[in-house]
Formats: sequence, structure tokens, C-alpha cells
Amino acid sequence: MSALQSLEEYARKYAIKAVKADRDGDVREAISNYQKAIEVLDEILRLYPDNPSAKFYNQIISEYKKRIEALQEGVSEVSGGENGLNNIQEENIIKDKPKISFNDIIGLEEVKEALTEAIVYPSKRPDLFPLGWPRGILLYGPPGNGKTMLAAAVANEIDSNFYYIDAATIMSKWLGESERNVAKVFKLAKENTKKTSKPSIIFIDELDALLGVYTNEIGGEARVRNQFLKEMDGLSDKSENLLLYVIGATNKPWRLDEPFLRRFQKRIYVPLPDERQRSSLFKYYLSKVKANIQDLDDLVKKTEGYTASDIRDIVQEAHMKVIKEVFRGEIKEPRPIELKDLIDVLERRKPSVNKEMIRLYEEWTKRFSAN
Repeated sequence: MSALQSLEEYARKYAIKAVKADRDGDVREAISNYQKAIEVLDEILRLYPDNPSAKFYNQIISEYKKRIEALQEGVSEVSGGENGLNNIQEENIIKDKPKISFNDIIGLEEVKEALTEAIVYPSKRPDLFPLGWPRGILLYGPPGNGKTMLAAAVANEIDSNFYYIDAATIMSKWLGESERNVAKVFKLAKENTKKTSKPSIIFIDELDALLGVYTNEIGGEARVRNQFLKEMDGLSDKSENLLLYVIGATNKPWRLDEPFLRRFQKRIYVPLPDERQRSSLFKYYLSKVKANIQDLDDLVKKTEGYTASDIRDIVQEAHMKVIKEVFRGEIKEPRPIELKDLIDVLERRKPSVNKEMIRLYEEWTKRFSAN
């Protein structure tokens, strides 16, 4: 067992002891073990700042600190219970969905078509689907290419209730409560689907944080995965046939176990922008600022391997260069961005995704894609 694994095991043991004491009403013991768990997690973050679970551990620390404060103030209930449902409602439902449609998303025509077939058509004419339709849709691919935007757009296309779940946040809740939080979100979505007679979409960001299988687990993760499987299987209940969909997004599909993949009947690759899409992206972002560029061909070729968000950042940085000239007194008003400004940025800014990572996505797609 490595040093990191040993520390994670200590943190897990202290966390289990803390929650058990909390439930038993042993405040002093609960506080002591919460503090010990925090100390070990702090040490992990100090020694291993690049640990992929760093965000998850930071959130656990934050939750345990809040629980310690509550216990010190005399609050005896462990987070959860009936009030937990109200918190889940406020935290996870986006009542005002982002005002975005498929028409606002540049490129990705195959992805939009796959989502239309899986969600839009069944929602508008469920009578045309006697064999049912996909309830689980997985969007995977490099970060920064529009997975979250696609989920919001399809929600607007069918005017659905929209529930956003940050998987890392769900997993950072009180040990033993995470699976209850998952159940509450599904219950809430089902109830509102029936109540409003509108489709519902549960969107889970960072799905691998919720359903990924890791060597070391702080505790409760297996129960969360089992609860999720149970909820997903419940969506296929022919007696209800609700228009309720689950869209999961992940940058690391290879961390998902095959039993979970089977629940996502549609698995859609959201790739890097191709040459045509990169050209459209540059035109779109340059239209938002003052620019004087006649030919983008060279720039488009030089940005092969860049994500959609990389392209936005390139234009943003070139624009900032012009703004700096104004504040330094070199010019009185912003001048148009020129091709040279963008090329200068490119010389300093490399793609945020490397070729090896793209190869992993392509290999995974060959094995598991289901558009």
C-alpha cells in the first residue's frame, strides 16, 4: 500500500467513526473524528496537490467543518432527513435554464442529431415509440467542447424541467447520505414530471466522480453506485413510462464500469472541433469584438487539436492585448484585432488536450460508442 493509499484509508476510517458517533448522539466523539478526518485530508492535499480527487476532498473538508460548527452549536441531527429534500431542490434544479438552443451551438451536427433522436422525438410523439426510447444518454469527450451546453440546449428544445447535479458535490455530502441524495433527486424529478406534465432531464456533470470505480474510496461510494443503478432501472418501468431522461457528462469515460454503461443506451462522443467548426468559432468570437481579419485559413489550420474553449480563450487573449495598449496610453481607443495578434497568442498558447488523450477517447469510442 502506497503512502497516499494509507492516508486515504485513515481518512476513511475517521469519517466512518465520525458519522457513527454523530448518529449515536456522541457529539464529542463525532467532532474529534471529523477533525481527524479533516487533518488527514489536509495532509493529502498538501503532499499530493495534483491528486485527481483534490476537488472531492476539498468539498468533504468543507462539509465536515460545517458539521463540526453545527454540532458545537447544539444541532444534533446529521445532515439529511426530510429537510434534505428541500436542500436538494434548491441546489440542483435550475429553474431558469440557460437561454440556449441547438441553433446557438456551433457545429457538432452529428451530436445534436443523436440527441434529437434520443430525446426530442420521443418527447414530442411518445406514441411513435412502442419499443420505448433511451432513458440514459452519456456525453463524453475532451473538456471544453460543449457537453453542458448541449444538455441545456436539448432541455430547452423540449421545454423540460432541468436538474443539474455536480457529482463531486453529491459525493461530498455526509457519509451515508450521498445515496439518499441521489434517490431524492430522482424522486423529485419523477414527482415534478407527473405534476407539470412536462419532460424532465437530470443532468449529471463529472459523472465519473459519481459512478467511477477507484482503488481508494473514502466510504459510501459503492452504495451510491448501487442506488444509481436502482434509480436508472426504475426509469424503464413500463407501468409509468415517464418522459424522464438522465444525461451524464464525463471527460473520463474509461473510469465508468460496464454495468453503468449499459444504463446509458446512447453514448455520444463530443469531439474536438473540426476545421469547419474552428472557422465558425473564430468568426463567432471575433464578431463580438472589433477585428480586421480577411482570411482565417492559416489560423484554422494552426489550431488543429484545440478545443472550442481554447479558441474562445485565444480571441479573448488577443483582445486583452489591445485593451492593454489602451491602458498603457499607446493608443486612445481599441484598434481592431489583426491576424498577427492571434498568431502571437498561438505561439504562447498550446492546446489544453494532448494527442495521447485524444487517442484514448478514440479507442474508447471504438469499443463503447452507441450513437
